[in-house]
Amino acid sequence: MAKILCFEADSWEQEALTQGLTGHEVVFISEPLSVETSLTPEQLQAEVICTFIYSQITKEVIEKFPQLKLIVTRSTGFDHIDLAAAKEKNIVVSNVPKYGIHTVSEHTWALLLALSRKIIPSVEHTKKGNFLLEGLAGVDLFGKTLGVVGTGNIGAVVAEYGIAFGMKVVAYNRSPRPELVAKGVQYVTFEELLGQSDFISFHLPLTAETNHLLNMQNMHLVKKGAFIINASRGAVIETEALVELLQQKVVRAAGLDVLEGECEIHEERELLSEKFLANCDMKTQLLDHQLLMRDDVIITPHNAFHSEESIKAIAQTSIEDITSFLAGTPQNQVVVEK
Repeated sequence: MAKILCFEADSWEQEALTQGLTGHEVVFISEPLSVETSLTPEQLQAEVICTFIYSQITKEVIEKFPQLKLIVTRSTGFDHIDLAAAKEKNIVVSNVPKYGIHTVSEHTWALLLALSRKIIPSVEHTKKGNFLLEGLAGVDLFGKTLGVVGTGNIGAVVAEYGIAFGMKVVAYNRSPRPELVAKGVQYVTFEELLGQSDFISFHLPLTAETNHLLNMQNMHLVKKGAFIINASRGAVIETEALVELLQQKVVRAAGLDVLEGECEIHEERELLSEKFLANCDMKTQLLDHQLLMRDDVIITPHNAFHSEESIKAIAQTSIEDITSFLAGTPQNQVVVEK
């Protein structure tokens, strides 16, 4: 039986972790772990600590736990952990390297299909008793070109779905993926993608390189009549450019799960945290955004990652990180870069 301390776990996580770690001594502490956190001598004997991104696992914190063997973070990111200090003490660090790949991909296609078949206005019409079809003609996907910007885990799945719909798929990525090329995906420059694509879907992390990738300077390259989907990070598209494209009717419609003006999000799992929601008024952020009131834009509240399966995967992977380590076969280890 291992002594396990779990920090900043919400109620849904506590229930899952308690069930998944039966047979071990699990103690939940609602606050994040830091050097100021007050712990009992018994708690400091923990062999495993399980945290989230608001905890700051510094060298000083690590040194407080003489029996510590494993640090599990219930997140993909791990920059809140001093990896060098952990390695010095022979402490393994594990994370949740991925979750919601299919969840986000499917939400992307939900937005795309809702736009292409005018699902929202169709529903609104019928709720009002209006069954006339005027103005509700959609567009076929078969034979159209889908441009996928970023072919990581999520973008790759989105591209494969496009192939299944009978679309020509072009992609832009720093490094082409041979397995996608073998399936018919054609890699092009970003500028070429803008000019060729009937549907453009963004799947990129936000970096200095990707910030405002679509902007006021290159917006003129977008194919007239294109649809734009963004379920990655809001700031990869310059809002002013998107509004201009919509006003000029170059872009026919946009489906957005993210907005440039929303609160700073390190990773989607934060949106399930009571701490994040307490400090970030998403409703105000959305209401202040000029895209919200447009009829040619669908906005969802950064919900693409959020499915029953995705939520379970976060807790389940953390449980497996702990149980596999205790069984002598660690998984999802974070390796210190040389």
